[in-house]
Amino acid sequence: MLDKVIVGSEEWCSFPTLGIPTIKARVDSGAKTSALHAINIVTFEKDSESWVKFDINPIQNNAKAVIHCEAPLIDKRVVKSSSGFREQRYVIKTKLEIGGKTWEIEVTLTNRDSMGFRMLLGREAMSGRVLVDPEQRYLLGQPTTEKLKEYYYASNESKKGLKIGLLASNPELYSNKRILEAGELRGHEMHFLNLKYCYMKLDATKPEIHYRGGKVLNDFDAVIPRIRPSMTYYGCALTRQFEALKVFALNNASAITQSRDKLFSLQLLLNNGVDIPTTGFANSPLDTDDLIKMVGGSPLIVKLLEGTQGKGVVLAETKKAAESVINAFKSLNANILVQEFIKEANGKDLRLFVVDGKVVAAMQREAAPGEFRANIHMGGTASVVKITADEKKIAIKAAKAMNLKVAGVDIIRSSKGPLLLEVNSSPGLEGIEGATQKDIAGEMIKAIEKNFKWK
Repeated sequence: MLDKVIVGSEEWCSFPTLGIPTIKARVDSGAKTSALHAINIVTFEKDSESWVKFDINPIQNNAKAVIHCEAPLIDKRVVKSSSGFREQRYVIKTKLEIGGKTWEIEVTLTNRDSMGFRMLLGREAMSGRVLVDPEQRYLLGQPTTEKLKEYYYASNESKKGLKIGLLASNPELYSNKRILEAGELRGHEMHFLNLKYCYMKLDATKPEIHYRGGKVLNDFDAVIPRIRPSMTYYGCALTRQFEALKVFALNNASAITQSRDKLFSLQLLLNNGVDIPTTGFANSPLDTDDLIKMVGGSPLIVKLLEGTQGKGVVLAETKKAAESVINAFKSLNANILVQEFIKEANGKDLRLFVVDGKVVAAMQREAAPGEFRANIHMGGTASVVKITADEKKIAIKAAKAMNLKVAGVDIIRSSKGPLLLEVNSSPGLEGIEGATQKDIAGEMIKAIEKNFKWK
């Protein structure tokens, strides 16, 4: 008992073999395993053994301080997070130093950007060695600001980066936070630009974009538009204005505009040789019967042309149900698509993330029980998937046809081969980064750097 280290609910510890001099940990006896923040995770062979290398930003909310780590890989494990999200994680064994004592612990590697702590110390690592007083914090002391500067910021002066604006609506969204951090980590000056706070001056000689309070935004090198569907019109007008000011837009306004028009998108994709499920489009309830026949009868999918994230998508299992749904949508004067139902897909689809003409990550999304839509927003689950060369080819071709530098391409596996469902110009990062452990936000920043030949 006397040999045990007494800790509070939060403590500073270190990982000497990883080269991490100090890191703040959440002490959680309710969690079985320990977890360490990691990005850019890559496995490699060393002396005929599997190793893993990764980067860590050891200070919360500071992407500028970075440590490059490597360790022997001992396992791959599916871990369920506190929010119920399941992800496959790499497991390493490394030395933990806390309260003047050192011992080996197992740690899972995961992106903890959305968490309050870079490190979670679980009960397996503490067993037999630690006593927790949950009412206390930092019983073992805290490093001073000077000490942290000495550890992490002394050699951090790098060359001036690009000035990049993230044009979006919600700064708390995981995807937006990750993009800002990824840009800062690579040495750029990142700004969150709320769409609603931007307004513009249209002028032949001196066009401008202003921000709340009258600040002029003309000096940006690049913008990353992440425009929610309800803000498409205004968001694209702003993106066009930035382009007129010779600011590089990662996805340009015309590409985003056409990606939001589902019907036009499908026509464009077909013209570029991309296969889609048989689809019908009409604007008259009198043609309902032939429309249903056209896509091979029921069951079939009915989609609202303006729907997103699986909303406005209905599965009609019988001809009668299909007629009712189509006629109900028509009575609302809504534009709709009807599409053949790919039964063999079994509630699963693929999301391929394309950045600058390359597939940088892919996941399989599986619908929740009793649901046919695999969207993560609809309760679908994400997992890593091995994609075929054909699926990769379709995703790259689709992004190119839509002229998108960044695209989430949704594909369904059918008996006829892979079919394209849709192309998203503002794809979310949380599900796919969590499932694949890939630094997709970093890839997006690299695409901007490539445009400026920035190294």
